[in-house]
Amino acid sequence: MRIYFGEDLGRYGFGEGHPFGPDRIHAFWTETVKRGLHKQVEVAAPVACDEDAIRRFHDPVYVAKVKDRSRRGAGYLDYGDTPAFKGMFEASSYVVGSDLDGLEAAMSGKQPRIFVPIAGLHHARRETAAGFCVFNDAGVLIETLRQNYGIRRVAYVDIDAHHGDGVFYAFEEDPEVVIADIHEDGRYLYPGTGYTEETGKGRAVGTKLNIPLPPGAGDGAFHAVWPTVEEFVRAGRPEFVLLQAGADSIRGDPITHMAFSPAAHAHAARRLCRIADEFCDGRFIAMGGGGYNRNNLAQGWNEVVQAMLES
Repeated sequence: MRIYFGEDLGRYGFGEGHPFGPDRIHAFWTETVKRGLHKQVEVAAPVACDEDAIRRFHDPVYVAKVKDRSRRGAGYLDYGDTPAFKGMFEASSYVVGSDLDGLEAAMSGKQPRIFVPIAGLHHARRETAAGFCVFNDAGVLIETLRQNYGIRRVAYVDIDAHHGDGVFYAFEEDPEVVIADIHEDGRYLYPGTGYTEETGKGRAVGTKLNIPLPPGAGDGAFHAVWPTVEEFVRAGRPEFVLLQAGADSIRGDPITHMAFSPAAHAHAARRLCRIADEFCDGRFIAMGGGGYNRNNLAQGWNEVVQAMLES
């Protein structure tokens, strides 16, 4: 198993005091070292990608806008959630690039299981930023699997408190991208999407599963719906499995209202690893996603790593 860690990956953050600050990766890594997990995995330095890789998912005009705002270090990329900062393009390229480097390792058989803590920026749309997310690395991964590796059937599972709208709507009409998303009900939380009746469009109807949960939903609610997720993903017979393991669904997050424990994240990772073993030669990438309580993300993400190791 491989984990990506280093200062270049930690550069993706919006300054001290912002919920998505640059200290998040260090909160994760301190706990990784405390548990001794760093001695059980391959630790890889972050890797940047080029603009061509980002454009597999994102509109070229938007990519150019990010580069411009990155040089200026001022303004917003959306309506107020995602401020520009100097070096933003380069920092974002390390997020996407680390995912893609992990993908190459997984597809080559070198390391089939990959964890990238600062990743899973699932709100960014093809043409715009949103919700602290500049480039949608999960979207780039899916497009790269298609364009570079000939992989068609991809399963994307998202347990972040926020609906992964940037991934969902980008592939809403694609029947070969199976999406299962457990999140806080959009009536109570950004981005206000991901309703049960949203199951895909056109030929893709029935290939998307949204499970909105009420505020305060805990492990009981998670375990009640998880078998449905497993059955749904298995029915898609994926060739690659992706997990967005957002820790903001854990009790005590400052900007959400969910109440999972880190054990829910471990369970999701463990069970998806089994599906990856069954259908994908073990190929599985987990992305950290959201999480703004530092202890929660440290515990939740390390539970994911532990489960991936044990599986």
